[in-house]
Amino acid sequence: MRAMAKPAPAAESPTPIAQFEHSLDELEQLVARMETGELSLDESLQSFERGIALYRSCQNALEQAELRVKLLLDPDAPAGATPFEAPDA
Repeated sequence: MRAMAKPAPAAESPTPIAQFEHSLDELEQLVARMETGELSLDESLQSFERGIALYRSCQNALEQAELRVKLLLDPDAPAGATPFEAPDA
C-alpha cells in the first residue's frame, strides 16, 4: 500500500516586520525615480499609490516592532512600558 504524500504547507506571507527592509528599499528607489521628474503623469500617480502602500506597510512594521519591544520590557503592562532611550554620547 502506498502512503499518500502530504500536501506541501501553504507558503506563508512574510510578516510586516520581515518585509520592512524590502519595503523601505523599494520605497527609496521609488522616490528616487519620482524625483528625477522623468515619469509621465500616469506613471507618477501609480508610483505615488505604490509609495503610499509601501509607507503604510513600513509604518505597520514599525508599530508591531514597537509593541514587541514594549512586551519584552514589561510583559505585564505593555501599554505602560517606559521606552528604552540610548544614553547621550
